[in-house]
Amino acid sequence: ILFEGRSPRKPEKLKTLFCYFRRVTEKKPTGLVTFTRQCLQEFPDWERSQKKLSRLHVTYEGTIESNGQGMLQVDFANRFVGGGVTGAGLVQEEIRFLINPELIVSRLITEVLDHNECLIITGTEQYSEYTGYAETYRWARSHEDKTPRDEWQRRYTEIVAIDAFHFRRFLDQFGPEKIRRELNKAYCGFFRPNVPPQHLSAIATGNWGCGAFGGDSRLKALIQILAAAEAGRDVVYFTFGDVELMRDIYSMHAFLCEKGDIYRLLLRYYNEECRSCSTSGPDVKLYSFMYNTIESYADSTDDDDEEKGLCFED
Repeated sequence: ILFEGRSPRKPEKLKTLFCYFRRVTEKKPTGLVTFTRQCLQEFPDWERSQKKLSRLHVTYEGTIESNGQGMLQVDFANRFVGGGVTGAGLVQEEIRFLINPELIVSRLITEVLDHNECLIITGTEQYSEYTGYAETYRWARSHEDKTPRDEWQRRYTEIVAIDAFHFRRFLDQFGPEKIRRELNKAYCGFFRPNVPPQHLSAIATGNWGCGAFGGDSRLKALIQILAAAEAGRDVVYFTFGDVELMRDIYSMHAFLCEKGDIYRLLLRYYNEECRSCSTSGPDVKLYSFMYNTIESYADSTDDDDEEKGLCFED
């Protein structure tokens, strides 16, 4: 498919792949890459979770692959891992598979991901640098990956492929079942059952499941923050140039660390603003609703030593 059609994306994709083949024919690569399909049978009871939010660093500068060294790097995956890397696709997942071409092997050995599954790839090497995104993507130059290796000779680059749900209607994602699905998927990607908490790296992520998948970036940020807290990991969040989103996520995280119960607030937002909404989107934005709900709750109740957070009826 890469050799068909006249799309300006195709030559840039081919340049990126040819860079890899030129490099590995000039010098035989060494080391190891491992592919692990993780399947979880049990998930947290999100409504009763008492985990405190973990630490968050959010920035509009940088990228997951360039600034997430040593972290668990999230691939905003298609359920068919790799998405359109060998076709017309050229967004976050496809770009990562092009600049780290060893990831493409996963397409040969990975069946479609189920709702309780993720794919963890450890040890791939970055061979190319690029500029742009989608239609503006351009191969820039060859990249010399200096990431150190572990005792198995894998690069210390751990990538997790988690596929967000594809929402065709904006409002659908606020339903309880869909929120639980996304929480469970993110948790599956972040959780490591056999790793002590003190050895877990931070998560390098961003606007997972947004764009073509129809996700709301502010909701997806909260979902990932909540899943990361349950998995015992800190979060480094890249907004890819969106300064307003960076400020919104930072302020909301700081606010909720002291005041709120994210999951119950999300359920209440659905019940009060989304369930009966007849337009394409609710009149009240998610973060405004959360601020107003918590503040009005605080104003209407006396302090109670036994109160550990907001407790709403479903």
